[in-house]
This record gives sequence, C-alpha cells and structure tokens, in this order.
Amino acid sequence: MASQGEDGKGGDSSLLHNRLTESRSPYVSPDELEILSCERTMSDQTPPDQVRGHMNNPVAWQMWNAESLALAKKHNRLLFVSIGYAACHWCHVMERESFLSPEVAHILNSSFIPIKIDREERPDIDAIYMNYVQATTGSGGWPLNVFLTPDLEPVFGGTYWPGPYSSTATVGESATFIEILEKLRDVWQTQEEKCRSNAKQITKELKEFAEEGIHGHQLGEQVEGEGLEIELLEEAYQNFELQYDKVNGGLGLPPKFPTPAKLSFLLRLGQWPDAVKDIVGEDECTHAAAMAITTLRKMARGGLRDQVGYGFARYAVTADWSLPHFEKMLADQAQLLDVYLDAFLLTHDPEMLGAVYDLATYLTSAPLAAPHGGFHSAEDADSAPTHADREKREGAYYVWTLKELRTVLGDRDADVCAAFYGVRPDGNVPPQHDPHADFLGQNVLCIASTPGALAKKLGMAEETIVRILRDGRRRLRAHRERDRPRPALDDKIIVAWNGLAIGALARASAVLREIDPAKAVACLDAATKAAAFIETELFDKATGRLWRIYRQRRGDTPGFLDDYACLIQGLIELYEATFEEGYLRFADTLQTTQLSLFLAPTGGFYTNPSPSPNPSSRSTTPSPTAPTPPSDILLRLKPGMDTSEPSPNALSARNLHRLSSLLADAGYARAARDTVRAFEAEVEQWPFTFPGMLGSVVLGRLGVSGVVVVGGEEGAGGEPEEGELDGRRARGKVEEGALEAPDPDASHTPMSHERATHHPSAAAHQHQHPPADSPRVQAFLRALRGELRPARTVVRLRGTEGGWLRGRNGLLRDVKAGSGEEGRVLICEGGVCRERQL
Repeated sequence: MASQGEDGKGGDSSLLHNRLTESRSPYVSPDELEILSCERTMSDQTPPDQVRGHMNNPVAWQMWNAESLALAKKHNRLLFVSIGYAACHWCHVMERESFLSPEVAHILNSSFIPIKIDREERPDIDAIYMNYVQATTGSGGWPLNVFLTPDLEPVFGGTYWPGPYSSTATVGESATFIEILEKLRDVWQTQEEKCRSNAKQITKELKEFAEEGIHGHQLGEQVEGEGLEIELLEEAYQNFELQYDKVNGGLGLPPKFPTPAKLSFLLRLGQWPDAVKDIVGEDECTHAAAMAITTLRKMARGGLRDQVGYGFARYAVTADWSLPHFEKMLADQAQLLDVYLDAFLLTHDPEMLGAVYDLATYLTSAPLAAPHGGFHSAEDADSAPTHADREKREGAYYVWTLKELRTVLGDRDADVCAAFYGVRPDGNVPPQHDPHADFLGQNVLCIASTPGALAKKLGMAEETIVRILRDGRRRLRAHRERDRPRPALDDKIIVAWNGLAIGALARASAVLREIDPAKAVACLDAATKAAAFIETELFDKATGRLWRIYRQRRGDTPGFLDDYACLIQGLIELYEATFEEGYLRFADTLQTTQLSLFLAPTGGFYTNPSPSPNPSSRSTTPSPTAPTPPSDILLRLKPGMDTSEPSPNALSARNLHRLSSLLADAGYARAARDTVRAFEAEVEQWPFTFPGMLGSVVLGRLGVSGVVVVGGEEGAGGEPEEGELDGRRARGKVEEGALEAPDPDASHTPMSHERATHHPSAAAHQHQHPPADSPRVQAFLRALRGELRPARTVVRLRGTEGGWLRGRNGLLRDVKAGSGEEGRVLICEGGVCRERQL
C-alpha cells in the first residue's frame, strides 16, 4: 500500500520506532540482565519468546503519553492499545502468535499508532476500556485490545485474537487478528466520519453509565429517606446462596475466582453487632460462614494451591478447583491471607491455619519479598520445563508425572504421595481443558485423600504416612527449585498491592503471636520493612503524595485511589498490631491527601488524582463542581464494585470509619457516610456486587466501637507529664467518668497542614521497643486479637506515650494513665467514652 503522507492512512511504517525502553514495567520492557540471559540461549531462528517484555517486538510500540497521543492526531491514525500484565498467560500467547509477526508489525506500524500498556501501571486506562469491551462483547479479560480514535474514543475492542503463528486457530471459527487489523484499517480510511460518530455515541453512553446512580445529587442536598438499610446484607446473602456450588464450594460457574471480598462478607456476616444477626437471621449467618469455610477448604485442597511450594494461583478453570491458571499475584495472596485468618479465628481449624502459614511464608520469602523491603507483583504462569528447554509452557514449574515422583522419591514414597495428591500414570488434566496440549501425561497436585484413609488402604501407620508426605513435599520442592527454571518474576513494587500485603501480614503477626512467635515476628518484620520502604521511596513528604510504582527506581506514575486506600488500610492494621502511633499518623496524612486529590462532588472518590486538587487539603468537603479529567484519559471513574481486587471506594469508606473512631474525627465519619451515599442507587439495586461497601452500611448505621487501653505497663507508676498530654487545644471534657466528643455535626478540620506533611516516619518506628505490658493487659489484648470483630478499633495508650495521638484525638487529651500495672479500658462509641473493667 502506498504511503499517503501526513494523513497517515497509508503505509509509512518508518514513522515509528519502538519506545518501550522508556518503560519501568517488566511486562513491556525487561531489564538488561534478563535480555542478555535470553540472548545467550536463543538461536537466530528462534522467536524471542523468552524475553518477557515487548521492547524487542517488531511492532513499534509507543508509550501512553502526550507525545504518542499527539502523533495519532497529527497523522490521523487510529490508536491500537494493547493492555496486559507480566504474569498474563494469554498476553504471552498473543505476543508469540501476533506481535512477533512481521506481517502484523507492518500493518500496525504503517496504519496505526500501537501502544502497549501494563494494566498494573495504569489501572485507570484499563478500567475505562474494559468497561467498553464488556459492554459491547459481554465479556472481558487480558490481553485487552482496543482501537481508539485520536480523541481516545473507542471504535472496536476485544481480548485475545489468534495470530499468524497460532497453532490452534480454526478456519472460519472466528476472525483472526490480521483480518481485524485489515478491516479496521480499511474502515478508518473509507468511513472515518461514521467511525468517529459511532465512537462519540459509545463514549456518551459510557459516560452516562459511569455517572448512573452515583451522580444523582450534590453533597449537602437534602435527600429523602434515611440511606441504605441493613436489610441489604440479607439480600446479598441470598444471592450468594443461589450462586453457591454445594459440591465444590465457590460462587458461580468456572472459571472460578476466589472472590475474597465475597468470602470475607460471608465470614463476617455473623460477627457484626447483634442488630445484623437479628435482621439476617442467626441460622443464615451460620450458613454464610459455612459456605465460605467450605470454599476455602476446597480451594486449599485443590490445584489452585501450590501443594509443593507456597501460595495460590489466580483462578481455576474447572469447577472443582483442580486446574488453575498458574500465575500467582501479590494482591491475591494478600487478600487470601486476610480471608484465611478470618476463617481461622472463627473455627480454630488447623487446615485454615495451615493455609495462613503457607500464604505468610510465600509473602515473606523470595522471590515475592523484595530484599530491600516491599513485595514484588507476580510470578508468571509460563516457564520452561527444564533448564535445557527453550520453549515455555503454562504450568511447567508446577506439574508432575508419576515417573518423576518415582525418580525423586523412590517407589514406596512415590506411591503414598501419588495417592495423596491424585497423581495418575496418564495425567489428571482433562483434554478439554488442555487446548495447547501442555499437560499431556502431567498431573496438577490436589489433595485427594487423608493420611488416615491412606494408612488403612496401604496398611501403614498413620504417623508413617504423615512423615512420608511431609518429607515428600520437601524433596519435591527441592527438586523443583534445583532442576526447573522458576517462572519469571514481575518485580514491580506496586503501592496498592503492597498495602494489602502490609495489612494482611500485620494481622497475621497479631494472630500468630501466641501460636508461633517466630512466624509472627517474620510477618511483622516484612510488613514494617515494606511500610518503611514505601515511605522512603514512594512518598513525597513535602506534598503528602504517593507514587505508584518502583522498579529499580521510582516510576513516574502518580498514586491512584487504590494506592492510597490500600496503604491506609495496611497502616491501620500495622498500628493495631504494634500500637506504634507513627503508622497511624502516616495513615492520617495519606487520608488527608486522598480527600484533597480524589474526592468527587457527589461523594466517593475518583480513580485518578485531580489535576486541580481541592484548594484546602484539610477539608472533607469536596469542590462543588467536578474537576476536568486529566488530559490523557477519556473520563474519570468512581469504582464501587468489588472485583478480583477490593473496591477502593469500599476500602476508603471503611478506612474513614476506622480513622474516625481511632482519632475521634467527625469529619472522617461524615466522609465515610458520603462515600456510601454516592453509590446508594447501585447498592440498592445490586447489593451482592458491593460486598465491601455493605460493611460500611453497617458501620454507618450502628457505628464503630473503639476500645482504648490506657496504662498498665510493667513497673509503671504515676501519671504522664503534663506536656505529654498535648492538651493545648483539648475539645473533650470529663463528666462523671465519661468523655464526650465535640458535636459530630460541627464543622471540623481533620488535620492541620503541618500535621499532614510532617510526621514521624514509619521507618523510625520499625524497631522501637515500648515498655512491656502487664500480664493483665497482655491477656486482655490477646483476647481481643483472638476475636473477629469488624466493627471495632483498638487504641493503646501507655503512660509515657501518645503525644501526637492525644493531641489528634480530642477524647484522649485529658485521659489519665492510672497508677501501677492495673491499666484502664475505655469503650468509645458515638463520641462518648465510658470506663469498664479490664
């Protein structure tokens, strides 16, 4: 095709060159060591599928930036935007089949502006166009591929399309990628105006959908009714009961995702104040927890769990959890650790505790734990079967043949392990789930028996069976680590996912403190180290803002809503695990920044920071008009539904409720209610899609119970010095044993700017050793940590500590520590604190 010059509709493929070396993402640009390693093992004829990244593709990939978007306008080309992530199996498949093809590269380079995006770097762009693809095709996934006008409006989109190098595409079954490219190229050349008109209409509908239900009224307007009712939790439970797989556990049909937000909802349904149980029903609450526990047990015994190593795969393609998609994602591990902790606290079941141990070990060990602090993002699904192999296969690191078990373990131990893990001579993966024949003769290990049943069947002592299984697991893991290349690591450090991991590990350290002190210390060390790393490398103390990504150095992407919400949650958990106020102060600072950058006019929070933030970083009241979206996105979304990751608005509402209790901050409580109110219409219509938000419906209705433990250190005696109370601006007052907060409806400023931007570093608190608590206080705190109470916060004030917290929380400014080792307990609810026996 002849070039048509500056209009860009022809074949000028020299216009572009690959720009992905500028990226910090291993999905689009591997590091130098990885490239050199791959070059040493590749022949000139071998497609470079070992190079995990697209910088060496013949496609002239561009970055998503102002320069690339300007190119599309200047040359009047459609943008082809391909979005994926480093651990995505089908992203790698499409790269091998299409993006390494000279034919595909020629069409893309000569007729489009091709852009490659790591969805974990730019979740905002991914969410906008995923909404479009799901609305127009009925499904979504990754790789996500969309064609956009130069104004960023979508023309056509989908997920995986078979390419020229595909070995499984069937003629006539569906359009190939080449056919789609040629069709879009020709349509843009001959029917550009129609394309633009249709894209504008679709964009209009997308914007209307984004605004539906969450832009019905401005904050401050009078709204009829009293808000969302607790009865919505009953409706959500009933929906989950209908979805529940009574045979295999889980919700819905395969592919099956763990859905941590829904499992957490089911586990916690009976742990709210009694008013919830009165509405939903005691039997229903018990059944809800049973559904979640059965699901967790089935998952832990299935192929979703790495039975030889540690951690869980992202999802299963079979109803019985036996065949996973093998990538392991940090966000999934963190959320599952939280859920298994909930299940253990409810049941004290050793099987739930075993999953907690495995998840905690995976998070705190290489390769997921970064040596300098923080956690890497993911491990791939694909790897080479042996060090001599060049071609990667899905799950190669995790699957076994019976012959391999015999070679590694010997006949007797192999027979025991094969019976326990469901290993068959011809493999245990059904052919219909193996389209690329990756698993011929291979077995995904699943727990198929029990030591007791095997002891009877094989005529051996149960203790012997247990010893063989324990030793067999260790030997198989050692063989795998020695003789198989480990799946490639996505070594980005993402603030949001690190926040989830920090919170889960902090909780794990508190729960395990009496069970396994060494494991508790390992969990806490990893959490505190990650928090310190983020504060040092990804937090700007001058502005109070976060950066999202670190890989070898800080990236250029500013923090999104989920980065703030997840990290704030993690810091709150870290505070309640350590009672070191630096973590709470850091959370308070970030919450103030979040309110400034993300708060929408109708309540709730946008995904993207505003280019023109709220003039006052100290206010919980948003600007009355919506700020203009950043120039590189089509629209700003307010995500409310939980997906494979928790809704950042649901997390924000809960964070605000918890901070309002911990800090006696009426402004935070009001912002929490406004966040829930922003999604009122949608939650009423589809409560089962908002399990995270429903918890804040309860907190908004029934409040948070704050437990304050004061004094009670070993060797303590006397009151703190007057200066330690920091009571210069005390608003609370003591009357007949009760402390009352200021009027919760009064205008309130959460923090001064000085407090928001100058706080003791989390790093400085990492290794502090506070005075030891008296035995009575230790026993009281141990009892609190052994309960699952989602409507409770805990504050610890020691006699010589709490200067900032006493100054920040008006209820605590004049609280006396008491004398000796007795300690005191205050229960703070509704702005009033009353003393109770320790």
